[in-house]
Amino acid sequence: MTRAGSRILQGAREALAFASGEADVEGYNVHIPAEVDVKAIRRKLGLSQQAFAARFGFSVGRIRDWEQNRSNMDAPSRILLTIIDKEPEAVERALSAA
Repeated sequence: MTRAGSRILQGAREALAFASGEADVEGYNVHIPAEVDVKAIRRKLGLSQQAFAARFGFSVGRIRDWEQNRSNMDAPSRILLTIIDKEPEAVERALSAA
């Protein structure tokens, strides 16, 4: 893994720890978006709901619910989707190594 990829992955881990309440909040100052446009992210990547769900580990039903505003999105999901929006390749690398 490249140095940049390693830093991105570490940042994602720290963000998830922060969002789940496992991190010491004293040293962190992050912004978790209140809303994430899943459909816009998915379309930007040129993926169907099924392909997006499979690539990033979501269920198709969850993607549909988010896109149709039938379900609230939790903070870790908003964080992951924000990272997918900004650095989809980093998430794909991290998930392929898991």
